[in-house]
Amino acid sequence: MTTFRALLAADPIDLNAVTSHLDALSSTERVAQVRAIPGKLQSRLFAAARDHRTLSFSDFVPAGHRERQFVRHYGKNSLPVFSHFEKRFARPEPGSPVLWGFNHGALMGVIGPGHFVMRTGPEPTELHVDYYSTPPERLDGAPPLAPNDKGISTAIYGNMIDVLRGVSEHVTIGRALKHGKETPNYFLLCREG
Repeated sequence: MTTFRALLAADPIDLNAVTSHLDALSSTERVAQVRAIPGKLQSRLFAAARDHRTLSFSDFVPAGHRERQFVRHYGKNSLPVFSHFEKRFARPEPGSPVLWGFNHGALMGVIGPGHFVMRTGPEPTELHVDYYSTPPERLDGAPPLAPNDKGISTAIYGNMIDVLRGVSEHVTIGRALKHGKETPNYFLLCREG
């Protein structure tokens, strides 16, 4: 049986095969395979996924999900340690032009929750997680609001935007921009369910 990792090692990456593979997995197996992808393969996938699949807010908070309630996305970043995390997204009100969210992980108490606002990006197929902006109010289930430009949070989330590209129905690939410049930091997200 093939794996997500094996498909990403192919040259070139067959994104249609990747999408079909991920869509056929159970939720548990999909998260496990996403969290087994190292940074080098995340970098290759991000490049390959350009214009592969147009993202919408419903990829992060499915239609019919209650407003103001978070949807979990299990993440794996390209860092050598503390690479498992979550991003949690919520629609603040019906028809909202943005989503609100935060990062959840083992170091959240130290580095902060990294609250953000998700927006459409300049590329029509991508979405942006904007850490320059924070939600104007705290939703139930979120940690207290904290700025991203004060304390240790500045080094992690300050002056940052995550660019997200679609891979499959549940999986997205992202890359961090700091001060508008590309970084070598990538991450995968896998929506629960």
